[in-house]
Amino acid sequence: MSELAKKKCIPCSGDIPALKDDEISELKKELKNWEIKKTIDGYNCLNKNIKFDNFLESLNFINKVSKVAEEENHHPDLKFGWGYADITIFTHAIKGLTEGDFVLAAKIDVIN
Repeated sequence: MSELAKKKCIPCSGDIPALKDDEISELKKELKNWEIKKTIDGYNCLNKNIKFDNFLESLNFINKVSKVAEEENHHPDLKFGWGYADITIFTHAIKGLTEGDFVLAAKIDVIN
């Protein structure tokens, strides 16, 4: 388990700046197979697409992710279907990434 996964997500009030590219690169090293992408509005986000053997495995995984997201009070965008789950994380309040986004991603890595 990474050090990030041991942390707690801290709610963002929108008064902190989004992480810079070098900070994102450092934190990304602690994650498993996450990509840095851009949202439709051009903001940095974390994205991970995971393959499963069937619908039920995808659903069970999404339910576990949802439980962690609720416990952390940090809610990713989730999309899933037969054989896949797609997760996008970013902090809407600052239109970018915070350490909390990486904490949630690391906690999701523990599930998967």
